[in-house]
Amino acid sequence: MKCAAAAYPLDPLTRFADFDAKITAWVAEAADGGAEIAIFPEYGAMELAHLAGPSVAADLEGSLRAVSDIWPEADALFSRLAVQHGLALVAPSAPIFDQNYGLRPVNRACIYGAQGRIGHQDKQIMTRFEREIWQVQSGGPLQVFDLGDLRVGVLICYDAEFPLLARALVEAGVDLLLVPSCTDSGAGYWRVRVGAMARALEGQCAVLQSPTVGQAAWSPAVDENHGAAAIYGPAEAGFCDNGVFAEGAMNKPGWVMADIDLGRLRDLRQNGTVLTRRDWPESAARTALVPQVKDLP
Repeated sequence: MKCAAAAYPLDPLTRFADFDAKITAWVAEAADGGAEIAIFPEYGAMELAHLAGPSVAADLEGSLRAVSDIWPEADALFSRLAVQHGLALVAPSAPIFDQNYGLRPVNRACIYGAQGRIGHQDKQIMTRFEREIWQVQSGGPLQVFDLGDLRVGVLICYDAEFPLLARALVEAGVDLLLVPSCTDSGAGYWRVRVGAMARALEGQCAVLQSPTVGQAAWSPAVDENHGAAAIYGPAEAGFCDNGVFAEGAMNKPGWVMADIDLGRLRDLRQNGTVLTRRDWPESAARTALVPQVKDLP
C-alpha cells in the first residue's frame, strides 16, 4: 500500500473556489503518485477562516467559529475528491462547534474513502494552548476505521504522545496510525515525532505524520508552523533499520510517500527480532509491582 503524508502550508485565501482549487491539486498530486491513503495535518483547515475576511481571521474566537461554519462545504469537497480518485483521505482537522459536546469546539479530523465520508476522529487530550486559551474540548472517543483489508486509527498531534491511546487502537487490530500535527516550534515537532516513532515501535505498526508548515502571520491561531512530513515503522533489520520509511525536509511543503508491505508488517508481529506488540501485557503486569509513592507533586 502506498501512503502519503502532507507537509501543508496555510494560505490567506479569499474565496472558497481558491481552497477548492488548492485541495483539488494536492489530492490529484497524491493520487497521481499512486497513493491509496493520504493524510492532511492538524488545524490545516484554519486557512478557511480567511474566507470570512482578514479581520475575522485575525480574531482567535472569530476564526474558530468561521471555520466551523464553513466546514460543511469543505466536507463535501473532500468527500467528492476521495470518490473521484478512489483513495482514502484524512482531511485537515478543524475546530467544530458540535452541540453534542457542549458550547466549546472539538478538534475534528474527518475521514473519507472511495465511497465518500466514513466518519471522524476527535482529538482526545488537549494541549495547554487548546485547553487554556482556545478552550477546545475533547469530543467523541477513539475510533477504528476499516478500509478494506486495512484498519486505521487517528491520533491527532498531542494524542500521539500517549502510549495507552495507541495501545487501545493496536489491540483493536489497527495496522496504520495517522498523526495529523500542528506545532509552532521545532521542539513541539520533535515531541510529536518522537511520540509517533515510539508508537510505531511499541505497536509494530506504521505511522504517518502530517504537519502544517510555514508562516501564517494573518492568523493568531496558526501563525508559526514547524515540521516535516514522514512515515515511520518498526525498527527492524532489513525492513526499516532506523524506523523511518520516508521523510521530507524540515518546513518544506509537499507530499512524502512510501510503500508499506502490510503482509510483511503483520509477519513481524509473529516472527520479528522483537515482539513488542505481543509482549506489551507482560510490561503492564510488571508495572503493577512498582511500589506506590504518595503525595507526589
